[in-house]
Amino acid sequence: MQVFVKDKEFYKKIATIAIPVTLQSLINIGINMADTIMLGYFGESQLSASSLANQFLSLFHILCMGIGGGAAVMTAQYWGKEDILSLKKVITLMHRVIFTVAVFFTIITLFFPGQIMSIYTPSPELIEKGKEYFSYMAFTYIFLGLSLTSTIVLRSFGAVNIPLYSSLVSLIINVFLNWIFIFGKLGAPRMEIAGAALATLISRIFEFAFICGYLFFFDNKVKYRIKDITMQCKSIISEYFTYSVPVIISDMLLALGNNAVAIVMGRIGSNFVSANAIASVTVHFTTVANHGLANASGIITGNTLGEGDEDKAYRQGVTFFVLSGIIGCIASIIIMIISPYVIGLYNITSETVAIAKELMMAVAVNVIFASIASVMTKGVLRGGGDTRFLMVADILFLWIASVPLGILAGLVFRLSPFVIYTALRIDAVIKSLWCIKRLVSRKWLRRI
Repeated sequence: MQVFVKDKEFYKKIATIAIPVTLQSLINIGINMADTIMLGYFGESQLSASSLANQFLSLFHILCMGIGGGAAVMTAQYWGKEDILSLKKVITLMHRVIFTVAVFFTIITLFFPGQIMSIYTPSPELIEKGKEYFSYMAFTYIFLGLSLTSTIVLRSFGAVNIPLYSSLVSLIINVFLNWIFIFGKLGAPRMEIAGAALATLISRIFEFAFICGYLFFFDNKVKYRIKDITMQCKSIISEYFTYSVPVIISDMLLALGNNAVAIVMGRIGSNFVSANAIASVTVHFTTVANHGLANASGIITGNTLGEGDEDKAYRQGVTFFVLSGIIGCIASIIIMIISPYVIGLYNITSETVAIAKELMMAVAVNVIFASIASVMTKGVLRGGGDTRFLMVADILFLWIASVPLGILAGLVFRLSPFVIYTALRIDAVIKSLWCIKRLVSRKWLRRI
């Protein structure tokens, strides 16, 4: 078996999908970095509160990824088969599911903001700041949910540039409004943490109008229109549950596991939370290429299987695995080089600086395995329709290894930040090795 596929069109297709996704990820990270740097001017309490509040928001975000990703498993293969009617039905089901989930999250956040924050931290100050943040962020769920899931399925049939343009304009809007509302510029009141939330809400509304406006009115590939929201979908409900629901369950339990990790961090102390927020932005920034590769691998694998060529899909899968390892090693080196400069951007205490330095080293080690695991679970194996296996792979090691080891390292034995972070993220190491074995077995090749 050749390690690399010898087909120029294959790599051209990777670039066509991965580059716009990578650029979009960079833009989104830029938005998050702008938030953390601007809030950092007001001290660590607001930075920590927004970081912890965003852990709950990330629960919804990951659910969106699961709902959209589950739908994309099917839409990618239906696009390969040229079955446009079934593709439209999948989009309709996806929109119905995400709207229902978004309404639920909106109600919970509006009526129980204090209770949500108390899950992550016992600090009254952080809880109050988090409530301010939630007062605006509660209204983002519907806009975020519909735009993010629509973005994922748009990519599955080749419309990758529209989300990029949307994110670019959203970045400009968000940073400008952050400057106005956080600091009270141009006659606006100084809102600090609440201003960051308001700026995010407005940018989410724009993204929704841009992405869904394109899907409903301008897309000429699938030609999905508003009237299709009411179409009958009974003929594909069975397949939707078979392939999409395991992805949704997987990502939901993965999100809960990541929230459990955040809860552990929140109880270690605000210094650790702030340091982790800085490390998280850094790791996201250095792994954007891997995120693009994961998206490309899932879409290409699904399209290839939809065309009926399993051997070709397997050869492509091996190449994606090797590429993910290379990207992970490059990211590790970059993190080690830039970490001192990134930490220096923040107005934090010397204790937080020391913790952040240790976390950066732990991240540099972990990112290699996380890169492989991401491309395998969110890309190749998912695109191959192996969603039930991934439902186990995504959650098993997080709950039986990362969470209990993290609790022992962070809350019981009070070990070093490097050891605590490594324990909390050990699932990536185990999962990457397990997924490599699955890849070689070829059991993941499942045609719809």
